[in-house]
Amino acid sequence: MMPTDAELVHDLAPTGVLRASINLGNPVLAQGDPDKPFGVTVELAREVAARLALPVQFLCFDAARKSYAAMAEGYADLCFLAVDPDREKEVAFSAPYVHIEGVYAAPVTSAFVSAEDVDRDGVRVGVKKGSAYDLHLTRTLRHATVVRGSEGVEVFHAEDLDVAAGIRQPLTEHVAQRTDLRLLEPAFMTIRQAMGTTTERLPRTKQFLNELVTELLTSGFVATALRRSGQDPALAAPVARASGCRW
Repeated sequence: MMPTDAELVHDLAPTGVLRASINLGNPVLAQGDPDKPFGVTVELAREVAARLALPVQFLCFDAARKSYAAMAEGYADLCFLAVDPDREKEVAFSAPYVHIEGVYAAPVTSAFVSAEDVDRDGVRVGVKKGSAYDLHLTRTLRHATVVRGSEGVEVFHAEDLDVAAGIRQPLTEHVAQRTDLRLLEPAFMTIRQAMGTTTERLPRTKQFLNELVTELLTSGFVATALRRSGQDPALAAPVARASGCRW
């Protein structure tokens, strides 16, 4: 990728520091603590900063909604969130760099056979407030009720709900530690994680980020970063999906 010019650098990082909003609440994408975060999103932010010859500052949060708010309110220059129509009002997303799945867990004694059985009258689904799957299920469920909490599985247990919704990897780990829960297949959604900045940025600033995601997928950078943080490198998004610009 060609070196960027001063106007692009100033447009993306007007303070002279690339401020990256990191969601530590999604262990597939980021781990560690605010002082020493690591994971694929941290490595991506560092790479963007390196291409711009800028220092990077990590603003770490425990939930996507907080990471989104930092972006929308002007405290961050770059974010790593799931693509969602509600978020696109404020955030210009690149093509996705990672695909993960949203799945349900239910008691082993429940009558649910598959994920398609969940959307019924009287069914209550626990979700993490402001998460991608909260936004998705709020739009798509016609009969079941969404119940929000700090974590979907926590509100599921605390309020004795019918179903817990969550990201496949941590929800699978939770179910494996118990004998009273099981996952419902198939996944109810594919969560497309992308790099984002504010919609007011210059078109070529957005294009720079989109092209960088494509390059880093093609080179294997994303898969390597996933593997380095203990995640499945197969979660890297298909390169063909990263070739189109969303703005």
